[in-house]
Amino acid sequence: MRKTGAVQKLTDNVHLNLYHIDARDTEGNLFDYYFASRNPEEKLKISTKGLDPEGIVIYALTRELTPRLVLIREYRYPLDAKVYALPAGLVDPGETPGRAAVREMREETGFVFEEYTGGDACFRRPFFLGPGFTDETSCAVYGTVEPAEGLSACEPTEQIQVLLADRTQVRRILSEERVSLRGAYLMMQYLHMDDRKPFGFLEL
Repeated sequence: MRKTGAVQKLTDNVHLNLYHIDARDTEGNLFDYYFASRNPEEKLKISTKGLDPEGIVIYALTRELTPRLVLIREYRYPLDAKVYALPAGLVDPGETPGRAAVREMREETGFVFEEYTGGDACFRRPFFLGPGFTDETSCAVYGTVEPAEGLSACEPTEQIQVLLADRTQVRRILSEERVSLRGAYLMMQYLHMDDRKPFGFLEL
């Protein structure tokens, strides 16, 4: 038996909207289910079953003998608090995740990003962020950075501090601070990094 019926858009915002589903439980009874999506109605994954990523997270290392990890500390309105994360952003129409990473890194940090394309492709495919409440998918982009002239171009709604963190700093942040989940997992990976082969974990 199909577990979902009609889908209704409940809000009309630019970046994120709330949708209602006529859902059925395991006994066939109707109930209300709600989810958020960045997609327009015709591109909701409940219908398309697609995996195109709406967003990216950027795992960026400095070009040093002992690479440091690029982190951001950003104010988040739902928490009324600052949260540590990796740089991230949305993929514009017609943009590849790699190009989105270059643009977002420059906008959020002022750094010039160069994508690393080695390793197994399975680590770059889109994954669902929170399929219980959103159809959004995101993929990781890996690479290196070097500082660029000029300041980052954050939007007025973005309050971002940039940090080049070594292992001691990353360990402290994971132990003591508010951290996004996808950022935390990549920070854990950084702690186990081989300095001689910093992207070696991408090889199966």
